[in-house]
Amino acid sequence: MININIPRKNKTITTETGDKLLKILIDNGEFVEGPCGGRGSCGRCKIKHISGYLPLITEDEKRFLSEKEINNGIRLACHISPTSDIQIDIINQEKNHKVLTGGFIPEFNINPSIWKKTISIDKPTLGVSTTYEDIFTKTLDLEELDFNVLKSIKMRSGQFTTVYDEDKLIDLEYGNTTDEIYGVAVDIGTTTVVVSVINLNTGEEIDSEAEINSQKNFGQDVLTRITYVVENGEQGTLELQKSIVDSLNKMLNRICERQNLSKDRIYEMAIAANSTMIHMLLGIESISLGKSPYAQIFSNAKNIRAREIGLDSISSFARINTLPSVSSYIGADIVAGAFVAGLHKTDKRVLFIDIGTNGEIVLSDRGKLAACSCAAGPALEGMNISSGMRASDGAIEEMKISENEITLEVIGNTKPIGLCGSGILAAVREMLACGLVNERGNIVKPDSLESDDFRQKYLIVENKKRSIKINKDIRITQGDIRQVQLAKSAILSGFVALVKYVGLELSDLDEVIVAGQFGAHLPVESLVGTGILPKDVEKKIRYIGNSSKTGAYLYLMSLDSRKEMDSLSRQIDYMELSVSKGYEKLFVKSSRFKV
Repeated sequence: MININIPRKNKTITTETGDKLLKILIDNGEFVEGPCGGRGSCGRCKIKHISGYLPLITEDEKRFLSEKEINNGIRLACHISPTSDIQIDIINQEKNHKVLTGGFIPEFNINPSIWKKTISIDKPTLGVSTTYEDIFTKTLDLEELDFNVLKSIKMRSGQFTTVYDEDKLIDLEYGNTTDEIYGVAVDIGTTTVVVSVINLNTGEEIDSEAEINSQKNFGQDVLTRITYVVENGEQGTLELQKSIVDSLNKMLNRICERQNLSKDRIYEMAIAANSTMIHMLLGIESISLGKSPYAQIFSNAKNIRAREIGLDSISSFARINTLPSVSSYIGADIVAGAFVAGLHKTDKRVLFIDIGTNGEIVLSDRGKLAACSCAAGPALEGMNISSGMRASDGAIEEMKISENEITLEVIGNTKPIGLCGSGILAAVREMLACGLVNERGNIVKPDSLESDDFRQKYLIVENKKRSIKINKDIRITQGDIRQVQLAKSAILSGFVALVKYVGLELSDLDEVIVAGQFGAHLPVESLVGTGILPKDVEKKIRYIGNSSKTGAYLYLMSLDSRKEMDSLSRQIDYMELSVSKGYEKLFVKSSRFKV
């Protein structure tokens, strides 16, 4: 056995030899960034080696580390298999992430499935042959009590509160608790998780929590996480489930502690997420989602007891509702967004797009719905970019390039250390506008410019490779621009192909609705200036925020909305882009930046 000591956390992990350090840390509840799932290809799982023996650094590690980092003892946890006691520190690469929690809420009728009423009960008396259950069943006009309800009863007389899920009695509480009815609306994204506790009597959001999805330890994107399941089988499925369930429990416990709220008064949870996240949350094998023909195990809404998956931060009687999906790549989060946007009942031609690692698009032709999904890639989340990072303190989120200088807007108003998704798009937008990058995505050659051209001071050539200097530490490479170009091409081609699929022209669209964590932070000038969305729709764009969480909120608060959403999911016609005629040519054509 060996000991891995983390002094800053006052924690020691005792483990056997053989495993990689990254796996050891994750198995013991430590949050270490590993977007590639531990394959050694991303260079993100950095730790600081303080003392104890470690094998010499390898050439593979050196590819991801600067000379300064190596001299300071920085190593990659996925490359190291400790054989003796060591001391390390985990480098905190994420601070104060910006996570979108709010958004547009349409009008709806408040009629949640959970409701309460009070009754009065007298205890059995001597000489009367009756039971406590008989007294309750007679008062409530029931044949018998559910066994779990029966187990919760203590022999008392007086006022009780009955708790119903629609017409089913799910709990009996002593006293009058009718003012205490709470539910939880959840949005589980590939990157972030948002949890909101809702007063079901009023619809008021009591409090919320938002954080990075802890499943990122097993991979940055859904395909990498699915690959982890392929490689680890049932154990991999259980690990991914435990990861997200533990996060939900911790987030809810923090809210309950802040609000002095009893978890026993939280009776229901509604969850919107993409299809892979829902499969992983419920502990259902996700392998089929990652290979052709990309079939789901299920797509309908599910209603299960919270305790079945280990959620113990809400009432023992509480149930989980997962929203319905359409296909492997049009999940419950998009069904929620389409509902919030009112696509099923509009008399206009409206295109809805949720921009993120994937670009999911739904088009409503006066209520007739079609959808597609395009793999935008992680560049729009700040990943696969040489100086990329998530939207946290130190991330550049906006910039302007002028003849005299580059001005930056940085999250947290602190020293810039990288670019988040909105930052890299702003950079590309500005470079296109001033001619540092041409419409093919190539960085301009310095020798093609006059010696006094202001762009000369921003251009760098090293080993015949061109890059653009943002400041002394941050550059944008030709590879970075290609990553943005791929994302732009995927989304724009999907947009155009779907419009064509339903027999419309871009000019026919009345409105374009942008939703999602990433989309909400993009100004119209970046969306259109980089060509992610076509110039034709520039004045038709509207933002609605985190429509996935809003959809979960409506599913929680309104049985009417719940039924509509379930119906809506069956109305959407899914279009598979990869088999669409002429799509490859459209994708290539869409890769050009239009200046």
